[in-house]
Amino acid sequence: MSNGLHFRPTRAEIDSDALRHNAAMARKHAGHCKLLGVIKANGYGHGAVEVAHAINGSVDAYGVAFIDEALKLRDAGFTQPIVLLEGCFSEAELPVCAHYNLQPVVHQQQQLDAILQARLVKPLAVWLKADTGMHRLGFSPDEVERVSQQLENCPQIASVTLMTHFANADVTHHPLNEAQLDRFNEVCARTTPARALSAANTAALLSSVLDLGGEASQWCRTGIMLYGVDPTDSGTPMSLLPTMRLIAPVMAIREVPKGAAVGYGSTWVAERDSRIATLAIGYADGYPRHAPNGTPVWLNGQQVPLAGTVSMDMITVDVTDLAQVNVGDEAELWGPHLSVATVADAIGTITYELLTRVSERVPRHYK
Repeated sequence: MSNGLHFRPTRAEIDSDALRHNAAMARKHAGHCKLLGVIKANGYGHGAVEVAHAINGSVDAYGVAFIDEALKLRDAGFTQPIVLLEGCFSEAELPVCAHYNLQPVVHQQQQLDAILQARLVKPLAVWLKADTGMHRLGFSPDEVERVSQQLENCPQIASVTLMTHFANADVTHHPLNEAQLDRFNEVCARTTPARALSAANTAALLSSVLDLGGEASQWCRTGIMLYGVDPTDSGTPMSLLPTMRLIAPVMAIREVPKGAAVGYGSTWVAERDSRIATLAIGYADGYPRHAPNGTPVWLNGQQVPLAGTVSMDMITVDVTDLAQVNVGDEAELWGPHLSVATVADAIGTITYELLTRVSERVPRHYK
């Protein structure tokens, strides 16, 4: 839109104070450990640069998925270390990492070979990933000692942080958590004892998976917690604050007689004479098309159910039981009145997906 104007009222309000609060909570849980603030996927849909500003001071470094995301932060003036959690996709990225002080994860042989053959202006700090049971990225436990020694002996390497990732840290007392931790401890015992370590993601940070103790050489990685979501099943209330409020206006209201269908595919049929409100948000904005009838929406002080298939630009909700509703009233798709976790459960997805899929055509308003 010319001059940055947005006439459509649909928007995502981002609460910077809530981001700071949640980052402080992560800092408290991390204790003496260093803290990596994960702001990949455009800050989980909140805006990476704005999130980086908000949590600056609470984290020791930032984590992103790949180099393009890191360079956006460098262009914005951030000088803190940035970890590339997917590492480099080609050897051409290594000089860029050296120039911009980016720290790639090394998780497969081609990446290792590229580093060993590189000639860089200054040595790299790298993170070596061990696959202890996630089976997605990383060297097997039997390979880690060899790879670690090769990196230690490479003049292009300034430091190595040994890391792994839990597959089930969100489930308290999951048996595979202990198995992965045992494998990681075995790997650590076979490599340099003084090396920095990183095993805890947000779920592990909040659960009993790890005893973080006072190890200042240990890194904790926090992502979804920054955005007000507790990913664990512990049942212990967390004083996290929601950071995104997704809002859409009522753009039309109509009376629908009993037996009439609403929306594509006629999936919702009125069981009584009903009032239907159409909201200006749809799957092109990131609201999931597979959201079923009955998915809650917050409007005028109470929850109302989704009624009909999500369209590209619109959804319809049943407002028959609302005392009053008018065109222009604003609905909350998730936020402080209706948690993103509640909506995710109703849709059959996870909070991560809902937050990150909010599209660029939804303007972010920062408070």
